Amino acid sequence: MSRQVDVVVVGSVNRDYVCRVDTLPAPGETVLGGEASVGSGGKGGNQAVAASLLGARTAIVARVGRDDDGRALAKDLAEAWVDTTELVATSTRTGMAFVLLDAAGENAIVVAPGANERLEPATTSRAVRELLAPTGVVVTQAEIPQDALEAAVRAAGEAGTRAVVNLAPYRPLPEDVLALCDPLVVNETEAGQLLGREVRGVVDARAAVTELAGRCRSAVVTVGADGAVLGSGGDGGSVEHVPAEATEVVDTTGAGDAFTGALAAALSAGTDLVEAVRIGVRAGTYAVARPGAQASFARAAQLGVQPLHHRD
Repeated sequence: MSRQVDVVVVGSVNRDYVCRVDTLPAPGETVLGGEASVGSGGKGGNQAVAASLLGARTAIVARVGRDDDGRALAKDLAEAWVDTTELVATSTRTGMAFVLLDAAGENAIVVAPGANERLEPATTSRAVRELLAPTGVVVTQAEIPQDALEAAVRAAGEAGTRAVVNLAPYRPLPEDVLALCDPLVVNETEAGQLLGREVRGVVDARAAVTELAGRCRSAVVTVGADGAVLGSGGDGGSVEHVPAEATEVVDTTGAGDAFTGALAAALSAGTDLVEAVRIGVRAGTYAVARPGAQASFARAAQLGVQPLHHRD
């Protein structure tokens, strides 16, 4: 892989510990689980794999521990053709995610960040500058320290490239950082937290996108089985709903990451935002119909599209 890439993902990598249950436990309740498994995850790792599988030359900027989990994460990323030059091992143990998955495919997740907290803004900015091609896209999320997230977005702004910011889990962002998001990607819950009101369904998502697109360059609100709503240009801009095809839900873990990674890969290939969201929705729909996070992600042919880039 050449040094410069199409997508630079600045984000978290976690080892996922998953247990299936009939129903998610209520507070104070103990339930017996069924099948348990271990896999590779973290929003950053997931989004990098999703972008890479669609043909984008992809690199990840992240931190792991010097342990078996860290080595397993590095191996899985490399096998998905992700450049791991900036996946640095530290003395802090690798991040872990504890996932409960119920019979309907819904999940509850607790993340122990571990080495993800060691990602520093100065090294993040340097890595973005060194890795990103002139037409590339930076992707980041909120499972890393705030200053590293902001550094990634500002580095993209300084380079004149797009910053795709998946504000998950939700945290407040300075308005000057929010203004650089292109797009800001949030689900209904995160959009509601950002706006201070409930956002539920397509109608609410349209109103949310209209407001958010006045504070950033473009915005996308995902609405689960109803697809996604996107817009740009504030009150004078257009808002569009991209529906999702109906599918049987097997496992929702990582579906939002499949969407964001595919969206970023499409944008890095010069696709416009509407078509990029369509590809992202198809990637998310494909993922929920299959078990696992990275294991459920599609290649280009499985989405019925040509590879978005041709690797060297």
